Amino acid sequence: MSRRAAPATVSSASAAPTAAAPAPDASAASILHQPTAVWAVAFACVIAFMGIGLVDPILPAIAADLAATPTETEMLFTSYLLITGIAMFFTSWLSSRIGAKRTLLIGLALIVAFALAAGLSQDVESIIGFRAGWGLGNALFISTALATIVGAAAGGTSSAIILYEAALGLGIAIGPLLGGLLGSISWRGPFFGSATLMAVGFIAIVVLLKTEGPQPVPTRLSAPFRALARPGLGILAGAALFYNIGFFVLLAYTPFALVPLGLGSAVNLGLVFFGWGLSLAVTSVWVAPLLTRRMRRSRVLWLVLPLLALDLAAAGLLIGSATGLVGCVIVGGLLLGVLNTVLTESVMEATDLPRSVASSAYSGVRFLGGAIAPPAATLLADHFSSATPFYAAAAAVLVALLVIVLGHRHLARADGAVEDPLEEAEAIAVGDS
Repeated sequence: MSRRAAPATVSSASAAPTAAAPAPDASAASILHQPTAVWAVAFACVIAFMGIGLVDPILPAIAADLAATPTETEMLFTSYLLITGIAMFFTSWLSSRIGAKRTLLIGLALIVAFALAAGLSQDVESIIGFRAGWGLGNALFISTALATIVGAAAGGTSSAIILYEAALGLGIAIGPLLGGLLGSISWRGPFFGSATLMAVGFIAIVVLLKTEGPQPVPTRLSAPFRALARPGLGILAGAALFYNIGFFVLLAYTPFALVPLGLGSAVNLGLVFFGWGLSLAVTSVWVAPLLTRRMRRSRVLWLVLPLLALDLAAAGLLIGSATGLVGCVIVGGLLLGVLNTVLTESVMEATDLPRSVASSAYSGVRFLGGAIAPPAATLLADHFSSATPFYAAAAAVLVALLVIVLGHRHLARADGAVEDPLEEAEAIAVGDS
């Protein structure tokens, strides 16, 4: 197997809007020295990712005020993530025809509309439906934003991914905090707050993302599905599906586990998950690059995935301790930050596919994993014990590890090397068939 460095190819299909500027040397470029267009998209990403954790602190309040069961309330996550995952498969097809900027703006507009509608709802079923519409807008925005940042950022793919994951971590950190503060007034507050902030993001994209860049080559509707036939991308997507089960059990189920421990108020939950998201942001930006400079990306996954499984198992063992469970949440954030960044970097480098296609395929699969976790967790808690969802999440993360370990020979390119030319040609043929 050849160990030469993989070329960082970016096809015209993934060309993203960027301010016209000479490309800086990748080794010299700082992650902070980015075109204005990149900062505009990153800012909107922060707001978009706030939507994931925004409802976390108000889940118990919604359940109480609208007479909903925990499982019904968890469907606010499932409808959002399910539609996000399904729609992700088609975002590259749309963005390659109407352009990245229009796709981003349509996504933001949908989020504003459905967040407002959710805030005005009178029953949990309506909120579940409007969260699904929110998920559609989220899919259009997030998948296109990732490809846009990767294509436009200075400093190469790794710097772009770190910036994207920093936006994810910051958004996920601020989301619960804002949700807790606004939720202490009314559970409707976070929805109205999110709609307002997304409107600001919409304006930022309109004003600061001034160019469309080169006209992208339209991709086939089936491109993301065929992309999953590429061994490297398929393995990473499969691992991410199970990994995201662990991610969303920690995010979506833990608020209900904290209620009996006296931490069920919107403000308390907001503070807990602010710490979680802040931990995630810190390791995304500083720890993940430190590790990937010293070992292969696949080896980082081999190291950190079992640590996450142990953390989730510890959460199950410490289910009766508020201090212990909060500690597991914070440690989980630290581990998730590393895993998010390394998995996303690996996906962007695993194939020679356009960035938008790879992003759509991978994101679609991983969000489907997230959609399964929240209601499954509450059902497991109802039928067995409140600790069972954490043990199940730990098992899912170990499955993700097993997928990575068994498929490691197909991850050479993701690790910074290209496969043997014959193997690479066969993989491309399978993906294009």
